[in-house]
Amino acid sequence: MIFGIIKPYPSPLISGRGIDLDFAMLAGCLALLGLGLVMITSASSEVAAAQSGNPLYHMFRHLVYVAIGVVACVVTMMVPIATWQKMGFAMLVCAFGLLVLVLVPGIGREVNGSMRWIGFSFFNVQPSEIAKVFVVIYLAGYLVRRQTEVRESWMGFFKPFIVLLPMAGLLLMEPDFGATVVMMGAAAAMLFLGGVGLFRFSLMVVLAVAAVFVLVQAQPYRMARLITFTDPWSDQFGSGYQLTQALIAFGRGEWFGVGLGNSVQKQFYLPEAHTDFVFSVLAEELGVVGSLVTVALFVFVTVRALYIGLWAEKAKQYFAAYTAFGLAFLWIGQFLINIGVNVGLLPTKGLTLPFLSYGGSSLVICCACVGLLLRIEWESRTHLGSEEHEFKESDFAEEPHHGR
Repeated sequence: MIFGIIKPYPSPLISGRGIDLDFAMLAGCLALLGLGLVMITSASSEVAAAQSGNPLYHMFRHLVYVAIGVVACVVTMMVPIATWQKMGFAMLVCAFGLLVLVLVPGIGREVNGSMRWIGFSFFNVQPSEIAKVFVVIYLAGYLVRRQTEVRESWMGFFKPFIVLLPMAGLLLMEPDFGATVVMMGAAAAMLFLGGVGLFRFSLMVVLAVAAVFVLVQAQPYRMARLITFTDPWSDQFGSGYQLTQALIAFGRGEWFGVGLGNSVQKQFYLPEAHTDFVFSVLAEELGVVGSLVTVALFVFVTVRALYIGLWAEKAKQYFAAYTAFGLAFLWIGQFLINIGVNVGLLPTKGLTLPFLSYGGSSLVICCACVGLLLRIEWESRTHLGSEEHEFKESDFAEEPHHGR
């Protein structure tokens, strides 16, 4: 069915001028994928050896996820942006369905007290990762359909929250506070870029801060994390254990690190060393220099994604523009929260680092987002999908390549 949809259309991979991609964006994402594979291999070796007898167990599984992610990227790249726009409501319903299913006993899988995964025989699916992207696509379509209403009326501003708040409630029931913050933050940024007035946006920010305060007060463990992260050494072997071990990893790394594979903290001192705290192991092994290079790569791909949205907006492809902005803000939110947690600037949250952390759902969805961004960039550059233009594949046969 998928190939029946995409076959008649030109794409960045199938056109008269061959492979026509935003190679700068692709190179940045591939660099992060490669670095992630190396760090997961290093950070998980001790845990994998103890649990399975094979120190490369998690590396092999991650390679499978990378392969699936590459396929997801290619398929996503070949689907026209107009098709994603048409499927927005169906994707929203699918997101709600997945978030409900994960809470059903016997279907959802509980890990460390959270019901965030739907378990299959060989892998787990994390619905929150899928839901965040589907919400971005639906909201981008809403901003296009109701552009005047969003900019000029309170009703156009509040309507998206009829969808967003129930979805946030489902995420909090898992509980997944980090995914809720990232999703709502990306949605707020999209609404602001969609033309919401400064007064209404400021009111939304005030309400969001108040909601976060109430949510933190509602659960004792959240308040404990909030208090502990400000002084983790006060309970070094209790609630502050994970953060203190992460800070020790940063301290050991110094400027140039202890060397790849030589981390001590990954040897059962630092919990979740290959998932949520892989950046701490990276800092220990590669030092300040390696950490700053990694952050620079993150900054490059997110800024590039924002520019892709800007180029689409200039081409009057507004759905594509809002989608690119939303995906960029999802990545920015996860980058900031994960790295903030690792360095002790934010309370400890179970949120993966895009492209680097071990986890099939996160990696595959990140790769699919790359494919979507590459498609958006290609359509905006060739004007395919613009209101004023309607091209066929033959129209691109003799055109020279113009890179940005």
